[in-house]
Amino acid sequence: MDVLYKIFIEPFALMGSAPDLLVQTVWEGLVAGVLYALIALGFVLIFKASGVFNFAQGIMVVFAALTLVGLHEKGVPAWLAVILALVVMFGLALTIERVVLRPLVNQPDIILFMATFGITYFLIGFGESVFGGNPKVMIADELYLPRGVTDVEMLGGRVSFQHLDVAAAIIASVMIAALAVFFQYTRIGRALRAVADSHKAALSVGISLNQIWVIVWFTAGVVALVTGIMWGARSDVSFALEVIALKALPVLILGGFTSIPGAIVGGLIIGVGEKIGEFYWGGLLGGGIETWLAYFIALAFLLFRPQGLFGEKIIERI
Repeated sequence: MDVLYKIFIEPFALMGSAPDLLVQTVWEGLVAGVLYALIALGFVLIFKASGVFNFAQGIMVVFAALTLVGLHEKGVPAWLAVILALVVMFGLALTIERVVLRPLVNQPDIILFMATFGITYFLIGFGESVFGGNPKVMIADELYLPRGVTDVEMLGGRVSFQHLDVAAAIIASVMIAALAVFFQYTRIGRALRAVADSHKAALSVGISLNQIWVIVWFTAGVVALVTGIMWGARSDVSFALEVIALKALPVLILGGFTSIPGAIVGGLIIGVGEKIGEFYWGGLLGGGIETWLAYFIALAFLLFRPQGLFGEKIIERI
């Protein structure tokens, strides 16, 4: 009976008695959720173009952030380092298209999926050899990312808003909105949707599959760089960020692998769910809920709605 009370009554009683703590928890979850959505967007773009889950997106976040910090450590000014990091990500996209993707056109999806594993471990080894394995400090001050905190009196208590979290939420939201508009209403976006439907059909109407893949992988690289800057400013830049980036997998399962709105909604659900679960039920379950709750939620969705909230239900004739 005591266990049932702690599970079903005590957390909600605490929410009602300390609403300021609930607002604080939800805010932190929203910030994490927006960043999860930004990571998931990189997966969505590549999945829409190739029909394959890009396992390498996580390490691309780490590689982009390490490139930026590594260039600055070599004496390159911060904003020039950002531009050069984008050039590196474009070169990476071009190399992946020429060396990996072009020879695998019209191959089974599992072949392309396994190719992303190869890209992942190549970038891990190459990154460690160039940048080393030690964590690095993100150049947040040099990029004029805000520091400090603002306390707001509300609901009988005080809610703290980290300026970095506010900036991260705004930057991520603007980028998500801009990419959504770009791929929904531009010629490239229409070509991307055609490629997603059928590689052969897209080629038959004159769409260059190779160019689309370069554009999409470079866009995913830009997303990876922004994500790496935001997450790196909240913690150190290290290969551990790859694990955080893979939180996009449950986000995609919730929202649907081909849906940009789904990536946004899924990211917010996962972010807020993790924070609330950790704060109100973490003590009962021994803590560490944030490491596995997202995957538990994803498993529940796979059982009852495998296509996700915004995914298309596939119907095949037999």
